[in-house]
Amino acid sequence: MARRTHLTDLGCIACEELTELGAGKEGWLVDDPTLLSALDTNSLALANRSIVLILDWNNDDYHDQSVRTVKIRPSLTPTEEGEITAVQWIVVDDLRVLALGTSNGYLLIYSLGADLIHEQMIHPGRILRLHVRATRSSLAQDASSEELCVVMPGVIARVDGSDLRNLLQKWFQETRSQFWDQKMQKREDLGNSYGRLSYQLWNVSKYGACADAAITGLMPPPLMEFQSSERFYCAVTIGEDAVISAYRLSEDRSRSLVGAILSKVVPAAFSTISSFSKMIWRSEQASTKKSEKKSQSFARASSLTCLKDHPRKGEKLTLSPSGTLAAITDSLGRILLLDTQALVVVRIWKGYRDASCLFMEMLVGKDTPSSSSAYYEYSKSDYCLCLAIHAPRKGIVEIRF
Repeated sequence: MARRTHLTDLGCIACEELTELGAGKEGWLVDDPTLLSALDTNSLALANRSIVLILDWNNDDYHDQSVRTVKIRPSLTPTEEGEITAVQWIVVDDLRVLALGTSNGYLLIYSLGADLIHEQMIHPGRILRLHVRATRSSLAQDASSEELCVVMPGVIARVDGSDLRNLLQKWFQETRSQFWDQKMQKREDLGNSYGRLSYQLWNVSKYGACADAAITGLMPPPLMEFQSSERFYCAVTIGEDAVISAYRLSEDRSRSLVGAILSKVVPAAFSTISSFSKMIWRSEQASTKKSEKKSQSFARASSLTCLKDHPRKGEKLTLSPSGTLAAITDSLGRILLLDTQALVVVRIWKGYRDASCLFMEMLVGKDTPSSSSAYYEYSKSDYCLCLAIHAPRKGIVEIRF
């Protein structure tokens, strides 16, 4: 049977600004390891180490092939923030913003107008990935908020969706008031004017530094655990030593051994060294050096299971919108479909080296009489979850239901 091909024009993204990202060279989209991308509805964000280009097209008008471009050039220093290493869209209600991660552990949030909304250091280290998960999943309607997961080698951080919503609402209200007062200004020093984002931090390096990870959602507490209002999360990591690992993440930091050591030993050691240096140098002058940012202590992370299959290595992890499924690509050209609630691999596809995956919600049953009405409201049953697989060596894109 011949392979079916379906092509629909959504828009055109060709523009001169793409030359700054290497456009015009053969294989510039595939061969450049520093080129990052994030896809949203009618928008595509492309980034390299120092610049971000947002391409926004209009698919409502077929004759309008123009593309609106927004260029973001963050003020990054190699010794402070580092370079751009991750990019992700964040959608909260009707607000869309772009989150950037850097090689020195900084999280930056920009508006579609290239305004810096927030800048904060999460943890010293390279940010590998930024993942979002809908906190109120619905196939028929957009989620009201999304929680953010920051992935570093052996470390994972979680920013709650309510905190993101509060931050963006403060920014939106202030921006709107400044607009009506005709006092709107573009400033790079607005990054911390809307408060600090609270987050939770866990060490998930029991089976080695992870290449990718994601928090899949809430999970029940351990059987012998004292029942309280404390919440537990499930995290899935992939890497070289263990293809797949799963952890139970606790909100409690008081029972974290690593956190206790950091909170007790480090301040005492710093105080001793400081007193000793003053005794030697007899110096009473205040230090003029900028104080280092303190890293947040780790909460408790308990290992649940792991899959070791040498020489197989986990490479990429893609989470479904609700977090119930995860598509994992490995170094042997396989794609594993993981049920994140049962922690069981339910499907395996072979022969997909260097593949990339994306979960999509597709509308089905368009040809039914009821759906042809202009006043028909789609429900959850009108949508189905499918997995798009891009196999560059085969030169195809497959849709799996």
